[in-house]
Amino acid sequence: MVTIGVVMDELDARLRRIGQHHFRARFRLRGRDRAVVDLRGITTVRRHAEELVERRLAPAEPRNDGRQTPYRGHPVFVAQHATATCCRTCLERWHGIPAGRALDDAERGYVVEAICRWIVGQYAPHRPPP
Repeated sequence: MVTIGVVMDELDARLRRIGQHHFRARFRLRGRDRAVVDLRGITTVRRHAEELVERRLAPAEPRNDGRQTPYRGHPVFVAQHATATCCRTCLERWHGIPAGRALDDAERGYVVEAICRWIVGQYAPHRPPP
């Protein structure tokens, strides 16, 4: 039996590894994208992530797969590129979630959690204790 804590530790480790990739490391939560989190709050941003993942990523064959996620315009879009959850090819390559079939509830939840963890980490970076 796998506990939630173990799965989340694995997600954190995977996100750290993805964040070391040259392309993924360039993404930061800045300007208007950061202001959306300020204005709407993480709960609303999480709901937006759920809706965007459902519409743009969860289908077996998403429309414009590989080009469906803008690089800016919403913190979820930035987070998707930073966490390699932007298209089905990246999901398969970085997260081991196969393309060619619809995402199930657990996979959608995993993707949303990855996105939101990155946003929270960018919004309030952890600082080492003095």
